[in-house]
Amino acid sequence: MKDLLLITPPFTQLNTPYPATAYIKGFLNTKNISAYQIDLGIDVILELFSKDGIQKVFSKKIDLQNISENSQRIFALREEYIKTIDQVILFLQDKTPTLARQICSMNFLPEASRFNQLDDMEFAFGNMGLQDKAKHLATLYLEDISDYIVENIDSDFGFSRYAERLGKSANSFDELYSKLSGDLTFIDEFTLKILREKIEMVQPKLVCFSIPFPGNLYSAFKCAQWIKKNHPHIKIAMGGGFPNTELREIKDQRVFEFFDFITLDDGELPIELLHQNLEIPNEEGEFKRTFLLENQEVVYKNNSKRHDYKQADIGTPDYTDLRLDQYISVIEIANPMHSLWSDGRWNKLTMAHGCYWGKCTFCDISLDYIKIYEPISAKILVDRIEELIKTTGETGFHFVDEAAPPALMREVALEILRRNLVVTWWTNIRFEKSFTRDLCYLLKLSGCVAVSGGLEVASDRLLKLIDKGVSVEQVANVTRNFTEAGIMVHAYLMYGYPTQTVQETVDSLEMIRQMFEMGILQSGFWHQFAMTAHSPVGMKPEDFGVVPVKQEILFANNDIDFQDKTGIDHNKFSFGLKKSLFNYMHGVNFELPLQEWFDFKIPRTTIHPDYIHDCLLEDGQFQLKTNSKVIFLTKNVIAENRVKNKKKYSGTYTLLTFHLKTNIVKVELEQEKAEWLMNVLGENSIENTKKPTIQQLKNQFEEKFEDFELFWFSKPMQQLKENGVILSL
Repeated sequence: MKDLLLITPPFTQLNTPYPATAYIKGFLNTKNISAYQIDLGIDVILELFSKDGIQKVFSKKIDLQNISENSQRIFALREEYIKTIDQVILFLQDKTPTLARQICSMNFLPEASRFNQLDDMEFAFGNMGLQDKAKHLATLYLEDISDYIVENIDSDFGFSRYAERLGKSANSFDELYSKLSGDLTFIDEFTLKILREKIEMVQPKLVCFSIPFPGNLYSAFKCAQWIKKNHPHIKIAMGGGFPNTELREIKDQRVFEFFDFITLDDGELPIELLHQNLEIPNEEGEFKRTFLLENQEVVYKNNSKRHDYKQADIGTPDYTDLRLDQYISVIEIANPMHSLWSDGRWNKLTMAHGCYWGKCTFCDISLDYIKIYEPISAKILVDRIEELIKTTGETGFHFVDEAAPPALMREVALEILRRNLVVTWWTNIRFEKSFTRDLCYLLKLSGCVAVSGGLEVASDRLLKLIDKGVSVEQVANVTRNFTEAGIMVHAYLMYGYPTQTVQETVDSLEMIRQMFEMGILQSGFWHQFAMTAHSPVGMKPEDFGVVPVKQEILFANNDIDFQDKTGIDHNKFSFGLKKSLFNYMHGVNFELPLQEWFDFKIPRTTIHPDYIHDCLLEDGQFQLKTNSKVIFLTKNVIAENRVKNKKKYSGTYTLLTFHLKTNIVKVELEQEKAEWLMNVLGENSIENTKKPTIQQLKNQFEEKFEDFELFWFSKPMQQLKENGVILSL
């Protein structure tokens, strides 16, 4: 028996839990409030994609004469699906890796229309490993079953969403309310069966639904409806990304037939107060950013004088109760960043609350989750990393920041190296010029494998209008630095931004083509611009040349329909942009004219064919930045004093041999300077938290020798810097 039950409703991700309930449970632990958490999404998926579940799918009556040929084939092969499903799920849970050989034999899994794309698999994936190929084939197999369910049983089903259209920009509650009043869907039956078992087991006083996306909304309401009917004494609250962005103007009283409370923004204090209020009437309660019903009117209560908790005080996320060993890894499409999202389990952490930039005009910068910027210290963050490794057994981390701050990333990397931790991590960034070659190399050494960042529209005029704070040239240099360090780079790309011309769309594509051709981008994804209510564009559309289509808001309000004064139909670019990107990601067809990707006339690009190449020519490695801190990353050095006898020169010198992980670096220095360097290396090991600046080294050097610059930029020192022995940040 627990006081609170925290629920993520179906569906989010298959491979890893959405972290919101783990964050809240970690906080509640610090307050000694008992809580149990469930991810109903993975629970439903595992019940559905099991022998019993698939038997239920095929026992549903359908009219075989009036279904697609693909569904007829799947139905005809139903015994094969029932026979193989349990084994496939075990394989995707990494429990039966030897099954990969059977799957790749191409005579094990039943195949329907999803397997038609296999002709392109060699092109898309190259010579992928056996396990990855088998995961991809098993994913196609699951998608075939999903297609059958969508066509014949439950049209709202999707692996990472359910009835999403009902939650997307639903200004009125009518359609969702109508569906909630109807019969149970096929997926509802699975969901409510599991919910009933959990409610009986936990016996909570308060149930909190975290609803991150529109595709979780319907199921949350359906679950809440069932709880209200069967356990009317249990209080029910809703929070998370969807209400935070969409329900800030809610007026429809019918919503509160399902939920007692809707909380906004950071959930820790609002939930603590809801728990505190359980035994008292609402009129007497203390609330933080909470909607509720009073006298049949929707009211917003924010009468608590208490401040939100600092990030350092909210505790370590707690994944207890979640079925961590039963999530399934899938490989849907040949996009390296998408495989990070869907393949393998990641512990999720946040380096900083909010965004340190907080200016992009398309972003919800007026809302607290962006607006309130608060970083955590590197020490606390790495303490949490160590704690999560102990409790989950996982060493993979996804930092789910809006944009991780470069200075904090540096400190986290150093702290990871100091503690000799082996972790793998990735995060979202802004393409800041502070991501130098040396910083990127340091991040790689600490376990960083990938970064994603918004290039948005690769046009300097539009980047300025977006207030992105970067230029295309800067992005090119930063992506080059990450790539050379061995860190994969994914770019979020945008088209259809207000006032964007056809010429700018074409030129933006040419910039992207050149970046992929130069090998400085490895992954990307085009999104069409969407105007949101809480962004600068949404709040002052007239400043950006768009006219919003106004609607009365009684329920959700985020995405706003609009008309761009340019009159351009940006939708028509979607297919060509995505098709070209697919080719560029696989290193082919760079030579094709851009016109080849579109079935309508486009103008020629105005971008010089060597524009990105020329952006990368400037090399600042011989600039002395005296305030840069210097990091010495190795202790594995052997010094040998030797004598050189040549006509032009004879005398002593020192051979320094550095044994690095993957290579050996040997440099020769004058004996005294080698001794000086060895002393500096000894005094400033990675364990030391205080790092010398270049100016301090210069002062120290010039007490004994002349001309530090000549020494610092000498060939031996350049060798050490190029091989990561010495980094300046």
